[in-house]
Amino acid sequence: MAIEKIMVIGAGQMGGGIAQVAAQAGLQVVLNDIDAALIDKRIAFIDKTLTRNVEKGRITEGEKQSALARLVPSTDLQDTAGADFVIEAASENMDIKVKIFRRLDELAKPGVILATNTSSLPITEIAAVTGRPESVIGMHFMNPVPVMTLVEIIRGIATSDAVYQVVEELARTMGKTPVEVNDYPGFISNRVLMPMINEAIYCVYEGVAEPEAIDQVMKLGMNHPMGPLTLADFIGLDTCLAIMEVLYEGFADSKYRPCPLLRKMVKAGWLGKKSGKGFYAY
Repeated sequence: MAIEKIMVIGAGQMGGGIAQVAAQAGLQVVLNDIDAALIDKRIAFIDKTLTRNVEKGRITEGEKQSALARLVPSTDLQDTAGADFVIEAASENMDIKVKIFRRLDELAKPGVILATNTSSLPITEIAAVTGRPESVIGMHFMNPVPVMTLVEIIRGIATSDAVYQVVEELARTMGKTPVEVNDYPGFISNRVLMPMINEAIYCVYEGVAEPEAIDQVMKLGMNHPMGPLTLADFIGLDTCLAIMEVLYEGFADSKYRPCPLLRKMVKAGWLGKKSGKGFYAY
């Protein structure tokens, strides 16, 4: 099936970014969310982002207008029926994703691929609630989507080779570099990244050093563009905790135990940049 029209479920930062790059790649995009105001806000943000790209000479005014014209807002999952491809980018919560995928399976045309942008949850478990597990796949974009080129493409246990090939080609069409990954907790990116962030938090917890010092060591000593605690604040400490919980539960290995300080900060509502306070103040 040729993919010309895709539906993105979730108008948050990730869903909005996916919608933007898809529209810029020439795809018709239905951006769906239960919150109409959030969709309007996200499309306005995309407009602003594209305007900056025009000002910097990265795209033309015509290309900007064409991309915006391809974006269609939706608050009704029934609109799934008109899509050639669906990608879910809702909250990183298994109950929410399972509920969405059951509904998508009912509404999407036969043969339509159902993808999830989950950063850590098992693709196989999500696929199992549908009647098309061979057509369910993970498509994990990096944040911010318009800037980062990587997409982890994660096969569930039942994902077919044909579906993988279609999604790999779609990622390339969207200007991304696909990397094939099998379905294990945290995949590759977060299985490697999150324990490093968690260990940095332990260094704060145990009084090894202040956050600024830890970030400086990793930036200047390891040539990381951003320190792990700054990165944690940008990702969201609640998201970091959720991923560590998935790793801890999935592997039953104490090396993935979330730091008590991370739990405490999340309970306090100190979630990082989005709440105004994390390891740093914003």
